Amino acid sequence: MKRLAVVAVLLALTSATACGGGGGGSTADRDGLYTTIDALKPGLDANAPINPYNPKGNAFLGYNAQWLGWTKNNLTDSNQFYPGVAESWKIAPRQSSITIRLRPNGKWSDGWPITAEDVKFSIGLAYTQGGTAYALDPSAAGTASDITIVDDHTIKITQSAKNPSNSFVQGVMETFVVPEHVWAGALPTDFWAKLKLAQSAAPGADAARAEITSLADKVIAFAPPKDVSAGPFTLARINPGEALLVKNKNFYNAANVAPDKVKILNYTGNEQIWNYLISGQLDNAPFTALPADVMERIVQTSGNGVVQGYSPVGNALAFNQSKKPYDNVHVRRALAYLIDRKQVTKVASPEGGVAALTTSGMHQKAAEAWLGDRFAALNPYRVDPAQAAKELQTAGMRKIDGKWTMPDGTPWKLTINVPASFSDWVAGAKAVTSQLNDAGIDAQVVTTADYPLYLQEIAAGKYDIGFWLVALGPSPYNIFQRLYGASNGWQLFGGRLKHVAPGKEGNWMGGPETIEVKGVGKVDPGALAVKLNSAPEAEQKKIIGVLAEAANQDLPVIQMWDYVNTQFVNTTRFTGFPPNNSDALRLTSGVWLQLGLIKRKQA
Repeated sequence: MKRLAVVAVLLALTSATACGGGGGGSTADRDGLYTTIDALKPGLDANAPINPYNPKGNAFLGYNAQWLGWTKNNLTDSNQFYPGVAESWKIAPRQSSITIRLRPNGKWSDGWPITAEDVKFSIGLAYTQGGTAYALDPSAAGTASDITIVDDHTIKITQSAKNPSNSFVQGVMETFVVPEHVWAGALPTDFWAKLKLAQSAAPGADAARAEITSLADKVIAFAPPKDVSAGPFTLARINPGEALLVKNKNFYNAANVAPDKVKILNYTGNEQIWNYLISGQLDNAPFTALPADVMERIVQTSGNGVVQGYSPVGNALAFNQSKKPYDNVHVRRALAYLIDRKQVTKVASPEGGVAALTTSGMHQKAAEAWLGDRFAALNPYRVDPAQAAKELQTAGMRKIDGKWTMPDGTPWKLTINVPASFSDWVAGAKAVTSQLNDAGIDAQVVTTADYPLYLQEIAAGKYDIGFWLVALGPSPYNIFQRLYGASNGWQLFGGRLKHVAPGKEGNWMGGPETIEVKGVGKVDPGALAVKLNSAPEAEQKKIIGVLAEAANQDLPVIQMWDYVNTQFVNTTRFTGFPPNNSDALRLTSGVWLQLGLIKRKQA
């Protein structure tokens, strides 16, 4: 895959490379310099503001842009964090509130103290962007109902009891914190009074919500005159080829931040990152999709090493069930029995993926953690052409002159759509169609010019089958929203769930509202998926078991492979990189640096 923002976020690192300004130079030039790329920035923009809310902003997560805490992406507990601006925190039962304690001597890079007022102001900015814990609709799930400054270094954020969410704490901890004394002009002086009105049912509430929402563009465009950071680095300069950051001497852990400078290189695609790695110019490269022959060349370079860990993302073949014959579950099951997932993964993502053991809606590791022995009991859909033929015959499909046709004898043309820029998806789709053609199904791959267009067209219901990201953890609510959320007809507004018809309001998967699950009976998977957002852990496990069974039997998708967080490090200049399977691998290397994990290599 060349670039995919959502994978970048959830893998915490994605492929990229430097296209200009190099990472070369003599050893003396590179003493104390850490060179990497930012997986969340597909191209540097020297004219963009130093603003974490700006999509092109020169605020690099973990380096000069700070959250309250860094999510560990635990398999089953989304409320585990490394400290960020927050030194410690206390979560009340059922996430009714979180009390955050800042470091008493914490300072901004310009020497000003970091206070609870800064955090409250930053929360105000987050409200203008909406979502997570800061939705303006008072009936939205997981909304902060009250923000209370306890003292200069303590702040309490309370969740509304009307519609609680298990994602509330994570939404709070992933709040960008910026200095109020620099950003003050981004919010009006009466902001908090307007917010209180917006979150009520009083007259004028709608107008107040509209006024706060209208601030979004102003906040996104806000351009501080210089970088004032709570992180380990500040931006010194940037050009189209690279960004140079220097150590923030006021950072609380500055003594343990190994590099004096960080160089973040621009990138346009995987091929460039391969070249940087082969030439030994990067100290760390985030998740990078690559073929086996390139891997061999990279690891031959002195100092280069590979580290791998869990990535809460999977890849799947998704069906538009409003299109025939994919509305028939027996057709979907037949395809599952015909596709050799191991072979597809070997072709498409040999270094960055592991063939899915089955379809459950979850990454294998998360499924094993949540389901235990129940995971092994799911149908694995091992390659079985004879069973596939039975399924197709049950669906009424006919085989004429060695080719499977529709029930009425008309040709069946199976088409898989993929974005052209995603090299692993294209390779995977071609491997699937090759296998299906060998089984007598006329199959082809059609590419779409770019990923944004792909998303538009798949949402519009233009494709019969397309590749789709699934298992987006760690929250089980987020995981199952990929199968039983808006893309499959379930819409949640103001705490009320409705199921819309295929082709309406983004419902391109077109699945039924209820599903018959063996041993359970008829269930509404969308309603169950929504319950995951508020159910206690014991109930979550029961719901996840039913949803996994539903996905396994009904096959709204066929899971192809689970991503592996494959990263590259070079120990020529620095050591102490997270080992295999460390939860820190799911964070940027800026977080590794600020936590003091990385050390300079001793001569």
